[in-house]
Amino acid sequence: MKRKRVWWQLLAVLVMLAAFLTFLFYVDNKYQAPPPYGRSGMIILNERDLERDNPIFLIDGWRLTDDREADRFTYIGEFSNLQRGNPRLSPHGQACYQLTLCYDGRDQIVSVDFPQLSFWYAVSLDGVSLGQGMGSGQITFLLTSGDHLLTVETSSKAGYYSGMYFPPALGTVETLARVSSVQSFSYALAFWLSLSLAVFTLFLWRTGGRLSRWFGLLCVCYALYMFRYFVFLFSMPVAQYWYLAQNLALYGLCFCVARLTVLASGDRYFRVWRWAEMILLTLQAVLLMLCVLIPVLPWAVWVHGRLTDIYYISTFCCAVFFAVRGIMTKSWESRYTLAGCVIFGAGLLANLLFSNRFEPIRFFWQFEWCGLLLVLLFGAMMVSRSRRILQENDVLTNHLEEQVKKRTEEVTQLLEERKAFFSDMAHDLKAPVFATRSFIEAIRKSGVGVDVELQGYLDQAEAKQWEMARRLQGLSTINALDKIEGEQTRVSLRELLLEIYDIHHGEAEVQSVYLVVKPPEEDVFLVAWQEKLYILFENLIYNALRATPCNGSITVSARAEGGRICVTVEDTGCGIPEEELPLIFRRFYVGENNRETGTGLGLYIVHSIVTELGGTIKVESAVGKGTKFLMDFPQDIET
Repeated sequence: MKRKRVWWQLLAVLVMLAAFLTFLFYVDNKYQAPPPYGRSGMIILNERDLERDNPIFLIDGWRLTDDREADRFTYIGEFSNLQRGNPRLSPHGQACYQLTLCYDGRDQIVSVDFPQLSFWYAVSLDGVSLGQGMGSGQITFLLTSGDHLLTVETSSKAGYYSGMYFPPALGTVETLARVSSVQSFSYALAFWLSLSLAVFTLFLWRTGGRLSRWFGLLCVCYALYMFRYFVFLFSMPVAQYWYLAQNLALYGLCFCVARLTVLASGDRYFRVWRWAEMILLTLQAVLLMLCVLIPVLPWAVWVHGRLTDIYYISTFCCAVFFAVRGIMTKSWESRYTLAGCVIFGAGLLANLLFSNRFEPIRFFWQFEWCGLLLVLLFGAMMVSRSRRILQENDVLTNHLEEQVKKRTEEVTQLLEERKAFFSDMAHDLKAPVFATRSFIEAIRKSGVGVDVELQGYLDQAEAKQWEMARRLQGLSTINALDKIEGEQTRVSLRELLLEIYDIHHGEAEVQSVYLVVKPPEEDVFLVAWQEKLYILFENLIYNALRATPCNGSITVSARAEGGRICVTVEDTGCGIPEEELPLIFRRFYVGENNRETGTGLGLYIVHSIVTELGGTIKVESAVGKGTKFLMDFPQDIET
């Protein structure tokens, strides 16, 4: 049902577009303008003809004389160049167009506008020169009653247009100014609109992907093509050779339409596009080469015209193929691309059917209208695509936030359950573990039936019991650490170190070890849980006391440096073997020197607390020379 609806929508677009182009043909077409019409080198005018809203278009009745033929009557637009359909003749050269203005009425100041003369021209009235130049020309003169001979001389050396191909307009100064103003505004609006859309796509290049880049290039090509109006209007120096840029822009626009339909249909038929792309780019290169060779090879104009039609039809067929494939693959952009194909095809058909039969009065050529509709259509596709992506991002963001919140709650609950489980397990296992230890000691003391074999079993059981007790003690320590909650506070390092000295110097004296504390010269602060800092220093000092012999020393010092707090705990103990240094912060790791008394959790807890506070910890040690722990914390600077 959805596919049928798409086809009905496309049919509606086609009908509306056909009606619009037909409306343009009859309403905004110089060739459908009312009389007077020229005939046999003469046009008869009266005062009422000059008072109309539209100017008089001097199409028919011109007497043409060129390098090959004299006094041939023609209408402007019958031939695009002086070759006149014979590919063996040169399309360039000199030509003279003459038309007698037979005017009956009062004297009036009138103007004649000559659009898009890309070659040199000279205009005279009754043998008096009125103007010359290159580009678009306009002359103003006093039209008096009687017969006046209007002469236009042209000379061309490049391009596929020569002679006078676009019908001039005759009217009052006000009438021509009004018509020219409307047309200039229309072209300026189309130019700046497409250029603005191209600039807009620059912001989508990273997020919009290849679709946005090719849409931007489509807009640039259309803007470049529409700029030709101003090139001829202001008689720019490049007017004579602008046809090269104009053709390149038109080829690029058609190629972009095909490329956009390919991207919208997905990558399933990308290999087919590779072959089509190679053919289209080859045709483009041949067409541009023929444009350059036109001044040298007369037949290049005829070949260029035929190959141009083939190129347009090829790009149209390519676009239709991939647009239909997009419908089959249910691509959401397929409606836009199929509508684009309809517009593209309508413009192509209008260009083929109405060649030399249509030229706009106030607005655009029919295929230029189709180009503008393509720009607006693909612009709407990009806006729709961006909006769809934003909506999807919002949905994903909201869904992600919900999932994160849900997972956070689950993880928090799991952690709480784990803490409770380990706490309960440690509490429940203490009694049987220590009871087992008591039974082993009782058996040893009684000595009843204890032989060598049983003694070995008792030693193994005691070792396993001690391992179990050590692990239970570690679990109790971790549970106690996890129970420390609440917000972190601002802790004075000087006061903290002095309290550490008061707490531990008695134990050090009992073991004949000197405990030295060196607070920073100027007090510094860090944000932390004070209870965890006590546990951190307690573990480091207890480890140092076990490793330090009598008359040894333990030094705790601190200093501020570059916005960081450096804390050092150094002892003169037995040291740590080099191969054990990478392992000491692992959970439950016990070194060779602490097999009997260590739990393997002290340094693991120290490392965890330092990391939790945003700091780092390193160790330096050598056997027989002592150990130094270096900790680095972020300093809290009060503002």
